[in-house]
Amino acid sequence: MEKVNTIDLSIIILSYKSKKHLEVLLPSIFESRGTEFVQFSSLVREGKSRSETEGPESSGGNPSVPIFDAKNGGISPQKGKELHSAYTAEVIVVDNGSNDGTYEWLYNLNYGRNLSYTIRSIKNQNTGFANGNNIGIKQSSGKYILLLNADTRVQPETFKIMLDFMEQRADVGMATCKLVKPDGSLDLAARRNFPNPWNSFLRLSRLEKLFSNGTTKSYNITDTDPDQEMEIESLVGAFLLTRKSLLDKIGLLDEDFFMYGEDLDWCWRCKEAGFKVWYYPKTTVVHYKGESSKQIPFKALKWFHDAMWIFYKKHYSQKYPFFFNWLVWLGIYGRLTALSAINFFKSKPVVSK
Repeated sequence: MEKVNTIDLSIIILSYKSKKHLEVLLPSIFESRGTEFVQFSSLVREGKSRSETEGPESSGGNPSVPIFDAKNGGISPQKGKELHSAYTAEVIVVDNGSNDGTYEWLYNLNYGRNLSYTIRSIKNQNTGFANGNNIGIKQSSGKYILLLNADTRVQPETFKIMLDFMEQRADVGMATCKLVKPDGSLDLAARRNFPNPWNSFLRLSRLEKLFSNGTTKSYNITDTDPDQEMEIESLVGAFLLTRKSLLDKIGLLDEDFFMYGEDLDWCWRCKEAGFKVWYYPKTTVVHYKGESSKQIPFKALKWFHDAMWIFYKKHYSQKYPFFFNWLVWLGIYGRLTALSAINFFKSKPVVSK
């Protein structure tokens, strides 16, 4: 597909059996202020087939911008000239092999009325978080790319606030906002340091508090006011805003990571390229954390530990001798074995924290 123009923001949502969460997320997206959601027919050259554009042809006349109608479970039109916004955006949902009717619901949402549509849905096999998001990124047209978890809910000004910040800070390559859990507590993954052998050992052994003397850089940043913006080493893929121009330099998500760890690796490459990673808590997003992993706890537990080893092997193994690397591998997969055994006897299996 040949793109005619570039819009401001491409929102990439990876879905796996996420219908109930999308019913919450999508209305919050389309209720955004300061953001106009464009028709896909305006992003491709005339003459492309319906299969190439993933949607119906433009109906002609005055262009209308479809808006998600939460009450009616569909999309209702508003004339584009009636909307006034600083940024244009598109929404791409990649369904990663759901077999519970999620993709069919999305398809009907797009084609259920005789309208041009806003949500672009792409059917995919369950090829992992990195691969699924990469598929969406490759189909996107945005100057900025936002990875947004299906189990989130955004505020009306979230996109505008974050894009305003990125427009003002050319030195920032990736940014996130304040992420909170449904109970209002901070999602600690929103602002992290890179894992290393020492802080990973302290975290996984729950000994962090014993060594919180200021000389050890812990994995989670817990000693700073969560309402204070700051440069961080890593953010989380649940809300990850980046520049397309940066991705042209550092590449897409590393598909060696099936689930977990790919956001850490991306932030590492962002900083290697000379850009900053930033936590900007001027807007808040609710994260119903762990919903996908709860559906497949044993697989998710393995992917979590695989990600630890892949990240270590990629960024640290060359710094240490073989014997130390072997001990790290033994620690990671020894923990996986122990937790897998424990999970057989738990009503709520442990995945990650």
